[in-house]
Amino acid sequence: MKVVAFKRDLQGTGASRRLRNSGQTPGIIYGGTEAPVTIALDHNALFHALKKEAFHSSILDMEIDGAVQKVLLRDFQMHAFKQLVLHADFQRVDANKPLHVKVALHFENADVSPAVKLHAATISHVANEIEISCLPADLPEFLPLTCPRWTSASRSTLPN
Repeated sequence: MKVVAFKRDLQGTGASRRLRNSGQTPGIIYGGTEAPVTIALDHNALFHALKKEAFHSSILDMEIDGAVQKVLLRDFQMHAFKQLVLHADFQRVDANKPLHVKVALHFENADVSPAVKLHAATISHVANEIEISCLPADLPEFLPLTCPRWTSASRSTLPN
C-alpha cells in the first residue's frame, strides 16, 4: 500500500490543531538510523485506510516529498466521539531486521464445525490477535485458524 505524506516543520498543540482544521492529520516516522520526521497526512485517506485490516499489519510505502520509505503503522489515536484521527505513528522498516508485530487471527469454517452444527455451541475467541516476530518480507496479513473438526469439548492452542 502506498501512503503520501508531507514533511511539517511546526510542532505543538496549536500547530496540530491548525493542521487538523485544514483536513490533515499529524504523524511521525521514527526508527532506523535516521532521525524522527514529523509528517502531515490527508485525514480522509488515512481514516478510510485505517478501516482496512491489511493497513494495520503490512509494510507500507510512505512517500515523503518524492522519497519512498518502507514503514509499518505502529499506533494511532482517535477522537473520543468524533470520527477524527488525531495522530499516527509509523516505524521505519529494515529488511534485514526482524519485526515484533501483532497479527490478526481469522477463524475459518467455524460456522460449519460439528460443535456449532450438532450441539449448538458457541465458539468463543479468547484472543483475536497474537504477537509474532519475523522478517518484513515474511510478515503475514493475518493468520488463518481453520476449525472444521471442532467438537463441543475441543480447544485449540497455537504453538510457540
